[in-house]
Amino acid sequence: MQKIILDTNIIVSALISNSIPSNILYELVLSEKVKNYLSEEIFTEYVEVLNRDKFTKFVNFKIKAEVVLKKLREISIFYKTDKKIEILADASDNKFLELAAVSKADYLITGNTLTITEFEYTRILTPREYWDSYAPRE
Repeated sequence: MQKIILDTNIIVSALISNSIPSNILYELVLSEKVKNYLSEEIFTEYVEVLNRDKFTKFVNFKIKAEVVLKKLREISIFYKTDKKIEILADASDNKFLELAAVSKADYLITGNTLTITEFEYTRILTPREYWDSYAPRE
């Protein structure tokens, strides 16, 4: 089974539009067709971001976010990241590489444009790249 890490922007995109990120979240992660990896630090970022006032303009955003967060807490495999990595210009994104290093995830899926496409064992892909080429199909 594939092991993936979702950047926060993928969760946000999945909750505000019917798009590839929503396919990844609902059809693969929440239905447990892939293993989702998290750290407490990343989960905390999910909670903080999804509770921002700017998302209240989207219908039922808060309710959907609560349901998704609860399910992610239940089904995700949590890792403790104790090695600090400082590679990316946006320091807040380094925590995803820290999780990739300790979890040996297959894929990190992000909407960000990063300066690297691979880190140790983990390929870094956009949602489109992942969905078109790597997403498991039934």
